[in-house]
Amino acid sequence: MKETMTLLHVDGVGYRPDNTTILSNIQLTLNPGEFKLITGPSGCGKSTLLKIVASLLSPTEGTILFEGKDITTLSPEAYRQQVSYCAQTPTLFGATVYDNLIFPWQIRNQTPDPKAFLADLTRFGLAHETLEKSISELSGGEKQRVSLIRNLQFLPKVLLLDEITSALDDSNKQNVNEIIHRYVREQHLAVLWVTHDKDEIAHADDVITLQAHDRAQAQEANRERA
Repeated sequence: MKETMTLLHVDGVGYRPDNTTILSNIQLTLNPGEFKLITGPSGCGKSTLLKIVASLLSPTEGTILFEGKDITTLSPEAYRQQVSYCAQTPTLFGATVYDNLIFPWQIRNQTPDPKAFLADLTRFGLAHETLEKSISELSGGEKQRVSLIRNLQFLPKVLLLDEITSALDDSNKQNVNEIIHRYVREQHLAVLWVTHDKDEIAHADDVITLQAHDRAQAQEANRERA
Protein backbone atom coordinates (compact mmCIF):
# COMPACT_ATOMS: atom_id res chain seq x y z
CA MET A 1 0.00 0.00 0.00
CA LYS A 2 1.33 3.42 -0.96
CA GLU A 3 2.07 5.58 2.07
CA THR A 4 0.34 8.96 2.11
CA MET A 5 2.71 11.87 2.62
CA THR A 6 1.80 14.17 5.50
CA LEU A 7 0.67 17.49 4.07
CA LEU A 8 1.29 19.58 7.16
CA HIS A 9 3.47 18.88 10.16
CA VAL A 10 3.46 21.47 12.95
CA ASP A 11 6.44 20.56 15.12
CA GLY A 12 6.99 22.19 18.52
CA VAL A 13 5.54 25.53 17.47
CA GLY A 14 5.40 28.27 20.06
CA TYR A 15 4.53 31.94 19.99
CA ARG A 16 5.83 34.18 22.78
CA PRO A 17 5.73 37.86 21.80
CA ASP A 18 7.14 40.22 24.46
CA ASN A 19 7.75 37.25 26.80
CA THR A 20 4.03 36.47 26.85
CA THR A 21 3.27 32.82 26.08
CA ILE A 22 0.37 32.48 23.67
CA LEU A 23 1.29 29.09 22.21
CA SER A 24 3.73 26.48 23.47
CA ASN A 25 5.02 23.25 21.91
CA ILE A 26 2.13 22.71 19.47
CA GLN A 27 2.32 19.39 17.65
CA LEU A 28 -0.09 18.35 14.92
CA THR A 29 -0.21 16.69 11.53
CA LEU A 30 -2.72 16.98 8.70
CA ASN A 31 -3.09 14.51 5.84
CA PRO A 32 -5.12 14.59 2.61
CA GLY A 33 -8.83 14.08 3.29
CA GLU A 34 -8.57 14.83 7.02
CA PHE A 35 -10.97 17.17 8.77
CA LYS A 36 -9.56 18.44 12.06
CA LEU A 37 -10.94 21.06 14.40
CA ILE A 38 -9.19 23.38 16.83
CA THR A 39 -11.19 24.47 19.83
CA GLY A 40 -10.59 25.92 23.29
CA PRO A 41 -11.40 28.95 25.44
CA SER A 42 -11.07 32.53 24.24
CA GLY A 43 -7.49 33.75 24.33
CA CYS A 44 -5.89 30.30 24.06
CA GLY A 45 -4.26 31.08 20.70
CA LYS A 46 -6.55 29.28 18.23
CA SER A 47 -6.59 32.07 15.65
CA THR A 48 -2.89 32.76 16.24
CA LEU A 49 -2.07 29.13 15.44
CA LEU A 50 -4.07 29.25 12.24
CA LYS A 51 -2.32 32.46 11.15
CA ILE A 52 1.06 30.85 11.85
CA VAL A 53 0.13 27.82 9.75
CA ALA A 54 -1.09 30.22 7.03
CA SER A 55 2.35 31.94 7.10
CA LEU A 56 0.78 35.23 8.17
CA LEU A 57 2.65 35.16 11.50
CA SER A 58 6.08 33.72 12.25
CA PRO A 59 6.42 31.39 15.23
CA THR A 60 9.03 32.23 17.84
CA GLU A 61 9.97 28.54 18.04
CA GLY A 62 9.36 25.30 16.18
CA THR A 63 8.90 24.52 12.51
CA ILE A 64 6.09 23.91 10.03
CA LEU A 65 6.61 21.47 7.18
CA PHE A 66 4.46 21.38 4.05
CA GLU A 67 4.90 18.18 2.05
CA GLY A 68 8.15 17.64 3.95
CA LYS A 69 9.61 21.10 3.31
CA ASP A 70 10.08 23.89 5.84
CA ILE A 71 7.61 26.59 4.80
CA THR A 72 10.22 29.30 5.42
CA THR A 73 12.06 27.94 2.35
CA LEU A 74 8.98 28.16 0.12
CA SER A 75 7.62 31.07 -1.89
CA PRO A 76 4.87 32.68 0.26
CA GLU A 77 2.66 33.18 -2.81
CA ALA A 78 2.96 29.55 -3.94
CA TYR A 79 2.44 28.27 -0.39
CA ARG A 80 -0.69 30.35 0.18
CA GLN A 81 -2.21 29.04 -3.02
CA GLN A 82 -1.91 25.51 -1.61
CA VAL A 83 -2.64 26.37 2.04
CA SER A 84 -5.57 28.77 1.90
CA TYR A 85 -6.77 30.81 4.90
CA CYS A 86 -10.29 32.14 5.56
CA ALA A 87 -10.65 34.63 8.41
CA GLN A 88 -13.66 35.07 10.67
CA THR A 89 -13.83 38.71 9.59
CA PRO A 90 -12.67 38.48 5.98
CA THR A 91 -10.91 41.18 4.01
CA LEU A 92 -12.64 41.73 0.68
CA PHE A 93 -11.01 43.49 -2.26
CA GLY A 94 -12.17 46.03 -4.82
CA ALA A 95 -15.69 47.40 -5.01
CA THR A 96 -17.93 44.40 -5.73
CA VAL A 97 -18.30 40.69 -5.08
CA TYR A 98 -17.29 40.09 -8.71
CA ASP A 99 -13.99 41.87 -8.07
CA ASN A 100 -13.27 39.35 -5.33
CA LEU A 101 -14.20 36.23 -7.28
CA ILE A 102 -12.07 37.16 -10.29
CA PHE A 103 -9.03 37.88 -8.11
CA PRO A 104 -7.77 34.25 -7.87
CA TRP A 105 -8.05 34.01 -11.65
CA GLN A 106 -6.22 37.28 -12.25
CA ILE A 107 -3.19 36.33 -10.15
CA ARG A 108 -2.94 33.09 -12.16
CA ASN A 109 -3.40 34.93 -15.49
CA GLN A 110 -6.48 32.85 -16.29
CA THR A 111 -9.87 33.82 -17.69
CA PRO A 112 -12.80 33.20 -15.31
CA ASP A 113 -16.26 31.93 -16.25
CA PRO A 114 -18.91 34.24 -14.70
CA LYS A 115 -21.49 31.45 -15.05
CA ALA A 116 -19.45 29.39 -12.62
CA PHE A 117 -19.57 32.29 -10.15
CA LEU A 118 -23.37 32.25 -10.29
CA ALA A 119 -23.40 28.50 -9.63
CA ASP A 120 -21.11 29.02 -6.62
CA LEU A 121 -23.35 31.75 -5.23
CA THR A 122 -26.36 29.46 -5.53
CA ARG A 123 -24.54 26.61 -3.77
CA PHE A 124 -23.79 28.87 -0.82
CA GLY A 125 -27.33 30.26 -0.59
CA LEU A 126 -26.62 33.64 -2.18
CA ALA A 127 -28.73 35.30 -4.88
CA HIS A 128 -27.25 35.84 -8.35
CA GLU A 129 -27.62 39.59 -7.83
CA THR A 130 -24.95 39.30 -5.13
CA LEU A 131 -22.29 39.09 -7.86
CA GLU A 132 -22.59 42.81 -8.65
CA LYS A 133 -23.29 43.87 -5.07
CA SER A 134 -21.00 46.39 -3.40
CA ILE A 135 -18.90 44.80 -0.66
CA SER A 136 -19.92 47.68 1.62
CA GLU A 137 -23.52 46.44 1.43
CA LEU A 138 -22.80 42.86 2.45
CA SER A 139 -23.79 41.45 5.81
CA GLY A 140 -21.26 39.63 7.96
CA GLY A 141 -22.59 36.25 6.85
CA GLU A 142 -22.49 37.24 3.18
CA LYS A 143 -18.88 38.39 3.54
CA GLN A 144 -17.92 35.07 5.12
CA ARG A 145 -19.48 33.10 2.26
CA VAL A 146 -18.00 35.32 -0.46
CA SER A 147 -14.56 34.91 1.12
CA LEU A 148 -14.98 31.13 1.21
CA ILE A 149 -16.14 31.02 -2.42
CA ARG A 150 -13.11 33.11 -3.38
CA ASN A 151 -10.77 30.68 -1.61
CA LEU A 152 -12.39 27.71 -3.36
CA GLN A 153 -12.05 29.05 -6.91
CA PHE A 154 -8.87 26.99 -7.18
CA LEU A 155 -9.05 24.16 -4.69
CA PRO A 156 -6.06 24.26 -2.32
CA LYS A 157 -4.56 21.18 -0.71
CA VAL A 158 -5.23 22.59 2.78
CA LEU A 159 -8.07 24.88 3.84
CA LEU A 160 -7.68 26.84 7.08
CA LEU A 161 -10.99 28.11 8.45
CA ASP A 162 -11.28 30.52 11.38
CA GLU A 163 -14.85 30.64 12.76
CA ILE A 164 -16.11 31.13 9.21
CA THR A 165 -19.74 30.27 10.04
CA SER A 166 -20.01 32.50 13.11
CA ALA A 167 -22.27 35.04 11.35
CA LEU A 168 -24.53 32.46 9.64
CA ASP A 169 -27.94 31.18 10.64
CA ASP A 170 -28.36 27.46 11.31
CA SER A 171 -29.53 26.64 7.77
CA ASN A 172 -26.62 28.35 6.02
CA LYS A 173 -24.19 27.01 8.62
CA GLN A 174 -25.33 23.45 7.88
CA ASN A 175 -25.05 24.08 4.14
CA VAL A 176 -21.46 25.34 4.45
CA ASN A 177 -20.57 22.33 6.60
CA GLU A 178 -21.99 19.93 4.01
CA ILE A 179 -20.11 21.63 1.16
CA ILE A 180 -16.79 21.50 3.04
CA HIS A 181 -17.30 17.86 4.03
CA ARG A 182 -18.07 17.00 0.39
CA TYR A 183 -14.74 18.49 -0.66
CA VAL A 184 -13.02 16.46 2.05
CA ARG A 185 -14.67 13.20 0.95
CA GLU A 186 -14.55 13.64 -2.81
CA GLN A 187 -11.48 15.82 -3.42
CA HIS A 188 -9.42 14.75 -0.38
CA LEU A 189 -9.18 18.34 0.79
CA ALA A 190 -7.45 18.67 4.17
CA VAL A 191 -9.23 21.03 6.57
CA LEU A 192 -8.10 22.66 9.80
CA TRP A 193 -11.05 24.53 11.30
CA VAL A 194 -11.19 26.78 14.37
CA THR A 195 -14.66 26.67 15.90
CA HIS A 196 -16.77 26.66 19.05
CA ASP A 197 -19.75 25.10 17.26
CA LYS A 198 -20.75 21.79 18.85
CA ASP A 199 -22.23 20.40 15.61
CA GLU A 200 -19.02 21.06 13.72
CA ILE A 201 -16.99 19.50 16.55
CA ALA A 202 -19.16 16.37 16.47
CA HIS A 203 -18.33 15.69 12.81
CA ALA A 204 -14.55 16.12 13.00
CA ASP A 205 -12.00 13.36 12.46
CA ASP A 206 -10.01 14.81 15.33
CA VAL A 207 -10.44 17.68 17.79
CA ILE A 208 -7.40 19.59 19.01
CA THR A 209 -8.17 21.43 22.24
CA LEU A 210 -5.88 24.29 23.20
CA GLN A 211 -5.58 25.50 26.78
CA ALA A 212 -5.30 29.14 27.84
CA HIS A 213 -1.92 30.12 29.29
CA ASP A 214 -2.35 31.71 32.71
CA ARG A 215 0.91 33.53 33.46
CA ALA A 216 0.00 34.23 37.08
CA GLN A 217 -0.61 30.53 37.77
CA ALA A 218 2.62 29.59 36.03
CA GLN A 219 4.60 32.07 38.10
CA GLU A 220 2.98 30.80 41.30
CA ALA A 221 3.83 27.20 40.36
CA ASN A 222 7.43 28.18 39.72
CA ARG A 223 7.65 29.83 43.15
CA GLU A 224 6.26 26.69 44.83
CA ARG A 225 8.89 24.52 43.13
CA ALA A 226 11.71 26.92 44.07
